[in-house]
Amino acid sequence: MNRFERTPLAAGEAELRYLDGDYRIVRPGSYVRCAVTGTPIPLDELKYWSVDLQEAYVTPEAVMARRSDKHR
Repeated sequence: MNRFERTPLAAGEAELRYLDGDYRIVRPGSYVRCAVTGTPIPLDELKYWSVDLQEAYVTPEAVMARRSDKHR
């Protein structure tokens, strides 16, 4: 799915498969949760994720926090 595809989204948490530069919806929903903060991220605002860890992040700071946790 990309930003130009507009399909009706179900309410609730989505399950995604994170790909390089894109993602695939496994279970429809309107948001995913940040793996670091637990903050809900609306799908149309999702910008940061890890393909290797299959996790979403709300901000670049959350990405860096996860990276520093991973290297400890």
